[in-house]
Amino acid sequence: MPTITETAKAFFEACETGKGWDGCAAYCHPNASFAAQSEPLVEVKTLKDYADWMKGLLVFMPDGKYEVKSFATDGERNNVCAYGVFSATHTGPGGPMAPTGKRTVTDYVYVMNFEGGKIRHMTKIWNAPWAMKELGWA
Repeated sequence: MPTITETAKAFFEACETGKGWDGCAAYCHPNASFAAQSEPLVEVKTLKDYADWMKGLLVFMPDGKYEVKSFATDGERNNVCAYGVFSATHTGPGGPMAPTGKRTVTDYVYVMNFEGGKIRHMTKIWNAPWAMKELGWA
């Protein structure tokens, strides 16, 4: 059985490369919850919906990529934190408006809480207004 660190890394890779729920489900409880205090994600309450949101995001920002800055496991609390930097340019169809051609480089953190070796809940910590301003959406 993989460790929670290995599972978190596999989930992170699948989610951040736009695999959607189909690519992320094996690492999560079927009804895993999601939370973020970020305007674009206010309606997203499940990890399934978030994984699919990320898949959709990469349609209108096809050059989207991430760089992992830190990955840490807290065995006592049964969670894994991943700090990354996402960069992308709004060039594709879709999104909140016509392509702006503008780019963002934005920091974010995932806190993944585990139960029974799978993700039960994830919180995303992200300064969405900063990214939206860089992309010309605000």
